[in-house]
Amino acid sequence: MRLTILGGGGFRVPLVYGALLGDHAEGRITHVTLHDLDGDRLTAVARVLAEQAEGVPDAPAVTATTDLDEALRGADFVFSAIRVGGLEGRAADERVALAEGVLGQETVGAGGIAYGLRTVPVAVGIARRIAALAPDTWVINFTNPAGMVTEAMSRILGDRVVGICDSPVGLGRRVARVLGVDPDRVGIDYAGLNHLGWLRGLRVDGRDELPRLLADEALLGSFEEGRLFGTEWLRSLGAVPNEYLHYYYFNREAVASYRGAAKTRGAYLLEQQAGFYAEAAKPEVRALDAWHRTLADREATYMAHNREAAGAGDRAEEDLESGGYEKVALALMRAIARGERATLILNVRNGTALPGLDADAVVEVPCLVDADGARPLAADPLPDHAMGLVSAVKAVEREVLAAAESGARATAVKALALHPLVDSVGVARQLLDGYTAAHPGLAYLRP
Repeated sequence: MRLTILGGGGFRVPLVYGALLGDHAEGRITHVTLHDLDGDRLTAVARVLAEQAEGVPDAPAVTATTDLDEALRGADFVFSAIRVGGLEGRAADERVALAEGVLGQETVGAGGIAYGLRTVPVAVGIARRIAALAPDTWVINFTNPAGMVTEAMSRILGDRVVGICDSPVGLGRRVARVLGVDPDRVGIDYAGLNHLGWLRGLRVDGRDELPRLLADEALLGSFEEGRLFGTEWLRSLGAVPNEYLHYYYFNREAVASYRGAAKTRGAYLLEQQAGFYAEAAKPEVRALDAWHRTLADREATYMAHNREAAGAGDRAEEDLESGGYEKVALALMRAIARGERATLILNVRNGTALPGLDADAVVEVPCLVDADGARPLAADPLPDHAMGLVSAVKAVEREVLAAAESGARATAVKALALHPLVDSVGVARQLLDGYTAAHPGLAYLRP
């Protein structure tokens, strides 16, 4: 089996390769092709992977290329993990938004829209090349904004593209651990969009354990989301929100914290990763050790501004483990390639799973996965407050897709103005002016 990773020079690629190294079953991935436009980053990541493979006799072979068509031919699976505009683009998205007093996070609010406007045309072009050169491949989309990009690619590739994110799995594992149950034994009732969902139940042996958590003040306040949102708010919701909903529920506090920071998250990661790639290029440095040090710092500082705004303090050691997007990806590939049935929370076309959204809307819900792909499981309706937010954000995503297809500047302004975290049409116009000035890749937008 052959796997191609688009964005193969990306910092998190060693996570995926590390997961592959632990898979020794028949039908496993035996060859990985890294594709990236940056040859220096490809070289650095290839060094890390070579060091990871030391002492593993059946480690997947690794090749690297800057030629997209070469990377796609013969692939059984394609992971799309591209970052259009790089971390420089993310940092610019944050600066432009904060200058207007609104959120610039890379998947939420104005920053997410800017990132989508840059990324969707590129992702659609990739989807077309896949359809032409490798129509039978399965595409696993990591690229943010994951739900929006998956929906754009699905218009060409249909159900052969599946989006993944580790946030819901990480949330489920943290709640299970607090309740003292094995995370691998629980059934998670989770529904929404990517970075906009709610954990509504956690079933163990047929019994929902979430009410026990919500009723226990000490337990509820003992994990990351409890500290981030506060126990009173979680009980009011009767659910545990995805961490990204902090940007909506505590928007003023989050924006104030971001504006008061010495560096935005994008600027911090830009500096941090530039240091890693420079260090990994030195022959005397063990690249894998440099990568591990950088990863540990990255995880410890994740959503630091939000925790500051909430007074939640530093991340607890037990909360540092993510859901493991690389583990989700590996489980997804195993289920498809080997017919091993699995239930995973994924970003897929809705069909009739989540009431209130149309069949083509990409949603983030539990799915049954086997050799035929991923099929969303029927979900109970979201409460009105959640459905209203989901509907509003899905409408914004659709405007971004329309702007990317038409190149109409007015549609891009509409996408920004309709977002719940952008409070003025005038601000939306100023945001787009700032983004088009900062990003040459948005030159396709015209009056």
